[in-house]
Amino acid sequence: MHVFITGATGWVGSAIVADLIAAGHRVTGLVRSDDKAATLTTTGATPLLGQLDDHGTLRSAAAEADAVIHTAFDHDFSKFAASAEQDRRAIEVLGATLEGSDRPLLVTSGLSGLPRGATEADSPAPVSPRQSEQAARALRERGVRVATVRLAPSVHGVGETHGFLPLLIRMARDKGVSAYVGEGQNCWSGVHRLDAACVFRLALETGVTKPVFHAVAYEAVPFRAIATAIGRRLDLPVEPRERAHFGWFASMVGAEMAASSAGTSAWLGWQPTGPDLLSDLDQPEYYAAREESAA
Repeated sequence: MHVFITGATGWVGSAIVADLIAAGHRVTGLVRSDDKAATLTTTGATPLLGQLDDHGTLRSAAAEADAVIHTAFDHDFSKFAASAEQDRRAIEVLGATLEGSDRPLLVTSGLSGLPRGATEADSPAPVSPRQSEQAARALRERGVRVATVRLAPSVHGVGETHGFLPLLIRMARDKGVSAYVGEGQNCWSGVHRLDAACVFRLALETGVTKPVFHAVAYEAVPFRAIATAIGRRLDLPVEPRERAHFGWFASMVGAEMAASSAGTSAWLGWQPTGPDLLSDLDQPEYYAAREESAA
């Protein structure tokens, strides 16, 4: 099938593009610059220059595609509310273009606001600042074939530079301690980026028959274990700190973001094969890549 994907050169989006092309699908990817267009071309995908606010471009690309995957999101947390609204509008435009057809749309979200051990049937808290899933649900009520893929908070892998784990590593280096909140027993889920990409492809290939899928390979990793792995590699103490230590990131560090993917695995036949979060964090190359990116 011909798939249009936003965020095609992002951390998750680029893995999805590679997975789709390897499976024989044709991909058009939204990119923001000529450099990113050149990068995408080398993968065998067709670049389309544009921004999420270019609604005409989104409509045209979605109209020409057999399926759409939306992964783009501006992760500048200093303007999160504006980014969330931009995301909501883009989802509405893509869904409205597909409305009245049987062509599917996959929307990306996360586990924030869900209870520990949540399944695909659990709804996020209404106060969740990111509105991706709520926008997708509204489209589904209008008959659009749309589903949300909830990503684990750690979509990890060597080469990651902008996710939560690199942020924790930089924070530990800067502050001289790998820290956690309280007892550090709150848990995060994890998934390797290549396994996450596979969820998107399998969801499309099986017809997007469910409203929610979980890209979660490892359900519950205690945050203290994550901090310990980072501290060991950086040769730093691992200690509790008050929430103020983490600044704006405190709400994530102390959050429960652990969910089950039993439904997703059963529906899609998805079997993660990548390394688990803690094994990945123990690779020296993982830190070397981050040191180079910070230089």
